Amino acid sequence: MLPALRIRDTVFEWGKQTYVMAIVNVTPDSFSGDGLAKGIGTSGFDPVREAVEQVGQFLQDGAHIIDVGGESTRPGGIVVSKEDEIARVIPVIKAIRQTYPEVIISVDTYKAKVADEALRAGADMINDVWGFLADPEMAIVVSESKAPAVLMHNRSKPENAQLLGNLGGHYIGMDYDDLMKDVTNELEISIRAALQAGVSSDKIIIDPGIGFGKTVEQNIRLINELDYFKKLGKPILLGPSRKSFIGYTLGLPPQERVEGTAATITIGIDRGADIIRVHDVKVMARVARMVDAITRHPQ
Repeated sequence: MLPALRIRDTVFEWGKQTYVMAIVNVTPDSFSGDGLAKGIGTSGFDPVREAVEQVGQFLQDGAHIIDVGGESTRPGGIVVSKEDEIARVIPVIKAIRQTYPEVIISVDTYKAKVADEALRAGADMINDVWGFLADPEMAIVVSESKAPAVLMHNRSKPENAQLLGNLGGHYIGMDYDDLMKDVTNELEISIRAALQAGVSSDKIIIDPGIGFGKTVEQNIRLINELDYFKKLGKPILLGPSRKSFIGYTLGLPPQERVEGTAATITIGIDRGADIIRVHDVKVMARVARMVDAITRHPQ
């Protein structure tokens, strides 16, 4: 049994239930089409107000964590400066914190300056898609704040990204000597970076990085063999929601991937996922509760 993690008034007891992380995209170019910033310029549109309303619905639907992001990390996405990212996410984080004082807020960023500003604005944890390896200052920021962090595996390379119509971007030609061992070894590098900076071991969560530098087939294998990563001794976050490997498997655009996402969530929980990161909170929270009832609490 992994040690429990307390964030504000919530105690995460790993293995007892699946926790739901809801996605709030403050971006104009999210692959899933739900980026709040795309409405800027529309008469009467306020992305901060929209985000707060969205969070209220997510909490009602069963979310445990709200993950706020200001840069799309989709294949072929546009890199955003730290100044622009801060301008997008900080007002949203402050408004969420003011409206919902006890909600757990995560910030989805790989930039140390953004992380620092977000934590000061009221965020509780960091979700780093480059696992502390993109910005050498990130581990220091997290250590000094004593915040928990999600360390994700990532081998994304623009030259390996392929875009295809409404199915979106995916990666091709991603060569691994041994997929499961390689991802594990590279996650261990991120974990060491965190520990060496002084991040507490019980505040590290790992994510195999579904959709980040993996082919369709590799993403499917990672989910099917997710329990392989339990050897790292950390809670596991799984983020397959609406991603292109589902679209390419089913031939469907992002807005029609709810059933495919539900299937990946079901298998992922059965294989050991502790947190699921999702867009469709109400549906996936119900899926998680049902799978928990079958796999974690058999009658």
